[in-house]
Amino acid sequence: MKVARWIASMSAAVAAGSAWAHAFLDHAQPPVGSVVHEAPARVEVWFSEDLEPAFSTLKVLNAADQQVDRMDKSVPGSDRSRMSVSLKALPPGKYRVRWRAVSVDTHVTQGDFTFEIAP
Repeated sequence: MKVARWIASMSAAVAAGSAWAHAFLDHAQPPVGSVVHEAPARVEVWFSEDLEPAFSTLKVLNAADQQVDRMDKSVPGSDRSRMSVSLKALPPGKYRVRWRAVSVDTHVTQGDFTFEIAP
């Protein structure tokens, strides 16, 4: 009976540990929901876990839902929790950042946020 309880408690501990192994958005530049007065050259997002670069995506869209980044998403080897994409010259307006993060243990998270460029 003690062995069965031990196995059950170890299984619960492993399951609980793997629940934390998702790459959640930690912070971004420009910041989530911000209003900036100069068009950024890049959008950078940081996650709570290291990413699998081949399966993670980052896009920046304008109000007409057109992609306005340079489609050069990167995850540097020196900081695999950071993903970035460079931007074309952007006029004032609202922009949506859409991301899909696949952590190195293959868990998938996705989301989006906006920022605004004001004159």
